[in-house]
Amino acid sequence: MQTLHAMPCIRDFAAARALFGQLAEARTETAGFAYLAGDGRLLGMRHVSGDYADALDLPLRQIVADALAFDAAGVVMAHNHPSGDPRPSRGDRTATRRLLHALEPVEVRLVDHLILARGGAVSFRALGWL
Repeated sequence: MQTLHAMPCIRDFAAARALFGQLAEARTETAGFAYLAGDGRLLGMRHVSGDYADALDLPLRQIVADALAFDAAGVVMAHNHPSGDPRPSRGDRTATRRLLHALEPVEVRLVDHLILARGGAVSFRALGWL
């Protein structure tokens, strides 16, 4: 068990990519959520797997409930594209907006949304979409 001070800090794309890197190999679409303290310290995580290679239902209520339970200041979302192409789809952009709007009323920041695939990784923040 890690002590509170030994928990990793997720302050940039590289740290988030390292935390979620294994998602790129999943055969079905899988999402991960990292709940962060104000200083970027990791408070907890949740992973959600879909039943399909190209779709996943985003559990908005559970994500918000987790953020409140961890007293998180921020959330990093990551999911994979089993196709190998990390380019965001229209559905990815819609899901990101839905999560952003669900977290706003409880004053939790959506820090980033990463898409991981065998062909690379994409950050919504780096694209200017967050």
